[in-house]
Amino acid sequence: MKNNTWGLVDAFFNKYDLVDHHIKSYNDFVNNRIQNIIDITEPITLENGKYTLKTGKVSIEKPFTKEADGSKSMIFPTEARLRNLNYSAHMYLEMALNEEGEDNPLENVYIGELPLMLKSDICHLNGLDKDELVAQGEDPQDPGGYFIVNGSERAVVTMEEIAPNKIILERLGEIEERRAKAIVTSIKSGFRARISLEYKKPRKTGVFLRISFPYVPGEIPLVILLRALGFTTDEEIITSISDNFNFQMIIADDIQVSDAALKLDANEMEGLSKEERNEYLQTAAIKYIGNRVAKGMTEEYRIKRAEDVIDRYLLPHMGIETEKRDVKAVYLAEMTEMLLQVIHEQREPHDKDHYTNKRLRVSGDLMEDLFRVAFTSLTRDMTYQLERSISRGKELSIKQAVRSDVLTENIKHAIATGNWVGGRAGVSQLLDRTSYMGTLSHLRRVVSPLTRSQPHFEARDLHPTQFGKICPNETPEGPNCGLVKNLALLCNISEGSDTDEIKDVIKKMNVLEE
Repeated sequence: MKNNTWGLVDAFFNKYDLVDHHIKSYNDFVNNRIQNIIDITEPITLENGKYTLKTGKVSIEKPFTKEADGSKSMIFPTEARLRNLNYSAHMYLEMALNEEGEDNPLENVYIGELPLMLKSDICHLNGLDKDELVAQGEDPQDPGGYFIVNGSERAVVTMEEIAPNKIILERLGEIEERRAKAIVTSIKSGFRARISLEYKKPRKTGVFLRISFPYVPGEIPLVILLRALGFTTDEEIITSISDNFNFQMIIADDIQVSDAALKLDANEMEGLSKEERNEYLQTAAIKYIGNRVAKGMTEEYRIKRAEDVIDRYLLPHMGIETEKRDVKAVYLAEMTEMLLQVIHEQREPHDKDHYTNKRLRVSGDLMEDLFRVAFTSLTRDMTYQLERSISRGKELSIKQAVRSDVLTENIKHAIATGNWVGGRAGVSQLLDRTSYMGTLSHLRRVVSPLTRSQPHFEARDLHPTQFGKICPNETPEGPNCGLVKNLALLCNISEGSDTDEIKDVIKKMNVLEE
């Protein structure tokens, strides 16, 4: 039995490396995600569409450095450490500036440097054997998986977070208080929208179910939002949420109170047909939201702004098109029924510390966030430079409009300081070189975003679902205890799959869609 166990361990490490999760994730970022970010970025248009900037493929060159005499030479990690340089790759993007009706050929433009992870696909050390590594001044036992910025070795630490795009139900206070909350962290192209639906006993006059989402101040009644999304009739709202009579009575009470808040004009509604009445109710609900998001503006602007907020910031992972409103309404109805089941003790609330409800964000995910913001800064700067050239009557040149240090400095500064986008600090840290074990431990560290000053007893506890995933021994003492963890030695992080690919596979299996 003992020999078989060690055989399994050897087989595992023959296939996987201790820092595979970082290297594979970074390779995916370089090979796929960078191009995706560029493809979905809004195209640059100048002078009301007179000029448009077309982008093509991105290419990345292996690391080299420019010497004082202007010559180029390949740079290896050891040299970067000794000379306090950056170990980074040079990025080029195909671009063409077209005037109306033109279709100029794409040209390769240098856009900046990308800090390079050691042992990744575009690193000089990738694929070298033991003797070749020694010849380059590298330790053959060094696992890679970190960056070299200004000569310092920086490790990007794995971040733990609540699973996005998933309904998390929690009970507030004791069962007798009958208060609960359903939360979804909806993520689309780096934008995070936290949607919170809460059930609480109303004060003198109020509703049981209230919802909050980005760009809408405070909370609004759920029924009003469902009306704005297209569930206009009372029957449609009640039946879409649940078949349970008790739940339906709660919704019916909410409808009465919400309709009073909409200040509907009975005389106006009297002569309307069914379709006109539904449209009137939907417009009234949109106006109510518009009064929250654009108070004091013209009615036309308030309606437009409310529709824009609903489409863009309510459950963005389901789509930001107007056609998706029906699907969002059904999703919220399902979410409401789950919440009411928790209130009536028909369903247990979720355990936020259960590892099913957690996701780990490794180097590639964190670098993707960083690159998206840095590339947006670059496109804004390019727009400014081109507009300035137009106003001065100069000839437009893409190469002159691209200031490569904008992208380079944004990414380099974040890795060098650890201050990431979204206001997070300590995402990248100086690699621990106290001992070999210390280095391996640092590269497999997992950090929780919870504040260190609060007790958070449940979050710090060793949860049974961490078995085989998180090391039960390796955690610091003091305020970080249980919040800073380490991956177990035989833990391997799986990656998410593209939803469209999964749908295609299911369709090929002849599964019918209802």
